[in-house]
Amino acid sequence: MSVEYIFWAELPTDASFDALPQLLAEVLEDDAAGFAADLRYQQSKQPVQAWLAFAGGKLVACKLGYERKPGNYYSWLGGVHPARRGQGLGAELMRRQHAWCTANGYRSIRTQTFNRWRAMLILNLRFGFDIVGTVQGGRGLTLVLEKQFL
Repeated sequence: MSVEYIFWAELPTDASFDALPQLLAEVLEDDAAGFAADLRYQQSKQPVQAWLAFAGGKLVACKLGYERKPGNYYSWLGGVHPARRGQGLGAELMRRQHAWCTANGYRSIRTQTFNRWRAMLILNLRFGFDIVGTVQGGRGLTLVLEKQFL
C-alpha cells in the first residue's frame, strides 16, 4: 500500500485534527483526550507543524514540532502506528522535518525521549542527534537530544 506524506504548517481546527490525538494515544500508550488538549494548548502559544503519513486514507505516522526560540526548533511528539513500524515511515518524516528546519533557517533541533522507546532513541542517534542531558520527571528519566544543522 502506498504512503502519502502531508505537511501542515499549523494544526487544523476542523475534523481532520481528530485522527492526530488518536494516533498519538496508540503510539505513546496514553490518553487521546489528553493529547488533544496538549495539542490545542501548544497551538494556542505558537504554530505547531505536522509531518504526516497516510496509508489507505488512514493516519499511520506523525512528527510534530514547533519553534523553541529563534533559530532553535523542538521536535515535540511523533511516532508510527504499531502495525506500520519497520517500514521507514518515521525516518522519512524525520528527513522531511529536518529539511524543512534547514530551509527555514533553524540552526539546531532538540527532542526528548524515554529509554523505553528505544526505536526512537536509535533513530535520533542515526540522524545525528547527541544526548545532551537528562531530566527526571514523573514518568521516569527523560533523555534530551540535540542536533546542530550545518
